[in-house]
Amino acid sequence: MPVKLHRCSMMWVKIGAHPCWCVQKALDQAGVEYEVVKGPISRSKRDRIAALSGQNLYPVIEFEDGSAYRQGSKEMAERIRAGKLFDAPTSTPEVSR
Repeated sequence: MPVKLHRCSMMWVKIGAHPCWCVQKALDQAGVEYEVVKGPISRSKRDRIAALSGQNLYPVIEFEDGSAYRQGSKEMAERIRAGKLFDAPTSTPEVSR
């Protein structure tokens, strides 16, 4: 199963400086299979992202085991292009009780 790329819903924004596009483009260039999970634009409505990664910023990569990877988009893209995505430090989502 591919990783999940949690990103904003503005899929039409394809400029180099847009964080979501920067990471998505790096995944494409590296040949990493992924599923896009579009989320809300408003930071106050990003509960799923906050629970997954501990903050409410895009993009976030979710691995099969439920852990997540989030850094600045440039750092994320560099790690992906270096072939080290799966070596990245991850966070484990909080479990609701």
